[in-house]
Amino acid sequence: MANDSNEQKEIEEKKALFVAHVRQLQDQITDTMKKFDPELEITEDIWTRLDANGQDGGGGRTRAFKGAVFETAGVNTSSVFGAVDPKFAKKIGGDGGTFWAAGISLIIHPINPKVPTVHANFRMIQAGEKIWYGGGADLTPYYPHLEDFRHFHQTWSDACKPYGTYQKWKETCDTYFTNTHRDNEMRGIGGIFFDHLNSGDREKDYAMVKDLSTHFIKSYFPIVEKRQSEAFTPEDEDFQLHRHGRYVEFNILHDRGTKFGLESNGRTDSILISLPHRAKFSYRYAPKENSPHAEMMGYFKPCDWI
Repeated sequence: MANDSNEQKEIEEKKALFVAHVRQLQDQITDTMKKFDPELEITEDIWTRLDANGQDGGGGRTRAFKGAVFETAGVNTSSVFGAVDPKFAKKIGGDGGTFWAAGISLIIHPINPKVPTVHANFRMIQAGEKIWYGGGADLTPYYPHLEDFRHFHQTWSDACKPYGTYQKWKETCDTYFTNTHRDNEMRGIGGIFFDHLNSGDREKDYAMVKDLSTHFIKSYFPIVEKRQSEAFTPEDEDFQLHRHGRYVEFNILHDRGTKFGLESNGRTDSILISLPHRAKFSYRYAPKENSPHAEMMGYFKPCDWI
């Protein structure tokens, strides 16, 4: 009985540490965005939810951004818990009738098409007796600056090097962030993605995910610094908006995070903050032949960027 009590205490301590970490990371990313976009407007909402029994189910801190560099963005943290339908717990890979989940989730959609969209999230989940981590980061560019793609992947390869996980998680990302209904066209050029991480060593897993999450800033913002003032054409913007449309398709049709948030009685606006402000849908859209955008279409498939 004492061992069970000690283990539960350790689990609760890890949960509290993880919540504190993602909130600190949210502040660091917010501060970095302010440096690049002095006109950035931030709307912060503290929200709460009820669990499946109508009891306190936790909540989160949503930050919505709008500025001169970043058209729209969301950098959100949450810590939710309580009763759930056991069918839902089983669906997400857990057991029992209760769950707990905390994490950071972000999406940044810049105005300039030369700057890629980026998405990242890192989370800890307990469903019944099962505990695991998940997350990753992926890049959605609109212009073929290949050195940017290499920088993004190299940063994550370096982050994963101590754990030997880059290649496996890159392949998982390539497979997951794909619009299967469009002949397996990837949403972007990938990154890393992992889920249900539980090695059996709770301390090791926590330290690993915490370490990985700190690499997001260096993976993305050097690209922003390099590209945010580059000139762009109406054709560049048109291509960006059509790719925004593909982004919407993935998030609505395939994204497990969107479905998890909605099915767990999360805050709808905080979940759908991932959608771009502007998007285009055209019948049988294709970029002009021999254009940079036609070249870019060739990279929305698994590629070796290292």
